[in-house]
Amino acid sequence: MTGRWFGTDPRGGAVAQLICLPHAGASAYRDWLPRLGPAIEVLPVQLPGREARFAEPLVRSVGELVDAMLDAVLERVRGPVAVFGHSMGALIATSWRTRSPHGARRRCTCSCPVTPAPHRPQQGPVLHTLPDQEFIDHISTLQGKSSEVLEHPELMESLRGVLKADYELCETYRHPRREPLSVPITALGGENDPDTRGERLTDWARLTTATCTARWFSGGHFYLHDHVDELLSTIKVTLLGTSRGHGGDHDGGEGTHPPRTTGSRVLPTS
Repeated sequence: MTGRWFGTDPRGGAVAQLICLPHAGASAYRDWLPRLGPAIEVLPVQLPGREARFAEPLVRSVGELVDAMLDAVLERVRGPVAVFGHSMGALIATSWRTRSPHGARRRCTCSCPVTPAPHRPQQGPVLHTLPDQEFIDHISTLQGKSSEVLEHPELMESLRGVLKADYELCETYRHPRREPLSVPITALGGENDPDTRGERLTDWARLTTATCTARWFSGGHFYLHDHVDELLSTIKVTLLGTSRGHGGDHDGGEGTHPPRTTGSRVLPTS
């Protein structure tokens, strides 16, 4: 049974699928379904310990999580597929791609990670071991959670456990030595996010034998909250342009290059 891993029901008629993996503490992406249109089936992954799976134990290891979800994802994927992961989600996405059977990897047309390249050394202090209040103070500086949650101790207490488990998952991850991927990568980041500046983002090119493009949006770690339309346009053009080689018609327009606007800059890295 694969339903528990996804926040949507299967549907036909799509040219490609988009697996979406959330950042720490989140379940997200359901509202992308109508905005990306019928050509793309959005598959938002629902992790244990949140929403409908709130009663399930939290997972604190990327490897353990990927092993648990692998069969469910493979059962749901049926054609050209891209993987989008923001921050923690990008680590999970990369691990899923490298641990998938070869046939499943060939169906993956591109990845859109939003995090520093995972083989680079982690910077900064370990956070998941901080005392609770210090940990919450750190979360408030990221501006990724609404002030309403931060101002309600009972909500923050519920979220704290999920966040600490997710931070442990990220901070204990060690990227294994594996052969490079063979799919295009679009690496995304915020211009003011120290985690995705310069080579920390462009080094994704080292993880694939295909093309890699780095793209920065104005803003910080959660830039995507202010650039949803542009981000979805980038994903749509990238995915539907890439899936053209797999056959089928789509409404993504001509070409495979995402549009450039004053809110972003694009740098081919390979």
